[in-house]
Amino acid sequence: MTKFKVLIANSSVPQIAHDLLKADCDVRVCEAEREPILQNISGMDAMFWSSHIKLDKEMLDKAGPQLKVIGTMSAGYDNIDVDEIRKRGIKFGNTPGVLNDAVANVAVLLALMTSRRYLEGIEAIEKSEWSHKNGPQWLLGQDISGSTVGIVGLGGIGQTIVQRLKCFNVEKFLYTGHKEKPEGHILSAHFVNMDTLLRESDFVIACVPLTKETDKMFNAEVFSKMKKNAIFINVSRGAIVNQPDLVDALRTNRIYAAGLDVMTPEPLPSDHELLKLKNCVITPHIGSATVKTRNNMAELAAKNILKALKGEPMIAPVV
Repeated sequence: MTKFKVLIANSSVPQIAHDLLKADCDVRVCEAEREPILQNISGMDAMFWSSHIKLDKEMLDKAGPQLKVIGTMSAGYDNIDVDEIRKRGIKFGNTPGVLNDAVANVAVLLALMTSRRYLEGIEAIEKSEWSHKNGPQWLLGQDISGSTVGIVGLGGIGQTIVQRLKCFNVEKFLYTGHKEKPEGHILSAHFVNMDTLLRESDFVIACVPLTKETDKMFNAEVFSKMKKNAIFINVSRGAIVNQPDLVDALRTNRIYAAGLDVMTPEPLPSDHELLKLKNCVITPHIGSATVKTRNNMAELAAKNILKALKGEPMIAPVV
């Protein structure tokens, strides 16, 4: 019996995905760049996607009409032309849920680092500016306890962030989105409009997918509505932020600080303006970067592919 052909578009995908797919399929592996993928994609029945490049019409044309399924090792899929996939009748699945804990932990990490002026503290140590002479008013930060935390996008990650922060004795949780959610009541989070969330929140945490609606939604107007002591955290996608506007808001102390796990472009150039700001903490898109989480993502993506190839419903379908 002829085996299905699967292309893994990233040579560093965890071994568990290779093992699962090789049991039933012929597997080819290439680097996660456009040219290697285009050179290897022709004739494939399935694609295991783990690349930040655009999966578009040209790539699907190159694959050929026999392509049956695409499984992405990610929760987000803004770099994938879902409309084109749908038109061709290709099954498509992602890996939501399994990364909620890891991403939420990084959001909390960034909230703590920014609110307690971590970068300035490290710099003081490195420059020998830490002294008993500094006094009780030196390097004072903001408290999470007693604060109001606003979640923009109360999906799985947003809900997990609220669960994490409850032990910090947050005074109030707010959230906004298209509609009120039952999970909001369970978490004792209050549904409000965007303006109310911006006006009242001490921490504004972005957990929205990148869409036409959310593209650059955090801009100068939005930052101007936030408190002067507000801290902005982004663990979703860099493009939801108008980055020059954020730089200006931080440089002029329009807002207190920002913590970013995502930005544009990625990787961020070492001379970028964001890296020159003491009130901006940046991590290199490591939200899901734990061994367990990446293994779970790889396993789910592979199982999505195998399910679809066998004519069974995917575990986590998008299309």
